[in-house]
Amino acid sequence: MAKFLTDRDENYAQWYNDLVIKADLAENSAVRGCMVIKPYGYAIWEKIQAELDRMFKATGHVNAYFPLFIPKSFFTREAAHVEGFAKECAIVTHYRLKNDEKGKGIVVDPDAKLEEELIIRPTSETIIWNSYKNWIQSYRDLPILINQWANVVRWEMRTRLFLRTAEFLWQEGHTAHATKEEANEETQKMINVYADFAENFMALPVIKGYKTDSERFAGALDTYTIEALMQDGKALQAGTSHFLGQNFARAFDVQFTDKTGKLDYVWATSWGLSTRMIGALIMAHADNHGLVLPPRLAPYKVVIIPIFRSEEQLTQITEKAVKIKNQLETAGISVRYDDRDNNTPGWKFADNELKGVPVRIVIGPRDLENNTIEVVRRDTLTKKTISTDEINCYIIGLLDEIQNNIYQKALKFRNDNTHYVDKWSEFTEILDKKGGFIMAHWDGSPETEEKIKEESKATIRCIPMDTPDEQGRCVFSGKPSTKRVLFARSY
Repeated sequence: MAKFLTDRDENYAQWYNDLVIKADLAENSAVRGCMVIKPYGYAIWEKIQAELDRMFKATGHVNAYFPLFIPKSFFTREAAHVEGFAKECAIVTHYRLKNDEKGKGIVVDPDAKLEEELIIRPTSETIIWNSYKNWIQSYRDLPILINQWANVVRWEMRTRLFLRTAEFLWQEGHTAHATKEEANEETQKMINVYADFAENFMALPVIKGYKTDSERFAGALDTYTIEALMQDGKALQAGTSHFLGQNFARAFDVQFTDKTGKLDYVWATSWGLSTRMIGALIMAHADNHGLVLPPRLAPYKVVIIPIFRSEEQLTQITEKAVKIKNQLETAGISVRYDDRDNNTPGWKFADNELKGVPVRIVIGPRDLENNTIEVVRRDTLTKKTISTDEINCYIIGLLDEIQNNIYQKALKFRNDNTHYVDKWSEFTEILDKKGGFIMAHWDGSPETEEKIKEESKATIRCIPMDTPDEQGRCVFSGKPSTKRVLFARSY
């Protein structure tokens, strides 16, 4: 099975695409730039959803749903917002088709033109703040802490499955607050939630920071981000949280009466994370055998594969396998018994490695005699034979060990590929030879930031939150700088 994957070191982009297709995660659809998320890929997304949804609700948020269609006039109310999304908007202009009188098939009915054109949501700030205007009158109505699970459309010209598609799935949080301090606290709280999720569930080490003015979200005053390093040395923006100030409240005239009776505009945040995270799982952990899924996000954590030569042996092995399956499921571990009779055990081994199942249990006739099982871990492909009597305790501990090992491997890779650079020649040489994160001084000017991007194709991924002040010289201009920032080429 895995032999059909392009070698990761030879052609990383093709390896990635092969893996998405061969592991049954997704495929291109008939609509250019859109994808079909297949059941196994969607099962991973459901795991991501479930964990994030639990974390959101633990921080006081509730779910709601807002329309897919946004009146075009709403976008004109916030200038920076419309400028940021104008080139990606898909617009509905008519609401009906008809048979062409000249026999050319179905055409748009010119008499069915909409009075106001509708934008298919690229993000929901405008439609949501139009609703918030009706919900908020007093400080007693605040805060509003809402999350939405939805699809969005951003018309991309260059697409890649999960990483950049014209339509994708995500969650978007939209909150309203009485004070600037509360909104700022919310913005930072949610980037910390994303970082917690990335590291403890995705086994993905991330750097938290805030974006430069040119890189922040359209309409935001501040954008916080988590940045991860993929195995090809490129960065991936994994989640963002935005402090919107009072921009959208002013645009939609959302005011409230505070405790002193004074009218003021509401303070806002928004934050989002998308199916791009499945791409991050692949590019951060997978190998030439296929996916390497962290147990906490695997659709099933254990697969049991029987090896038999007769129906009688299969019956005996199945009895034992089902008993083990029930034991593990009682302990909260999801298990699949792969007893398909149209494939060989070797094919099943490769198939489950391709799909990244964390633990494989193999049971054959000799195991029945010895009361043993063979356990293979996906992250290292190492085997161990254990007694069936100790299976629960062993598998529970092994899953935790695999989760941690995947994280530590990714962390070591990031640390080994994070470079502190002071010379422009070294900056470009590292990017061209191996990529990775570069910590370098920047003079703080947008002009220098743009020139660095033009000459190296690297961007400032973020200004890390935990980077100490340090006197130095900008790596490009040589002008004074007080802090290093994080550079990389990115997806």
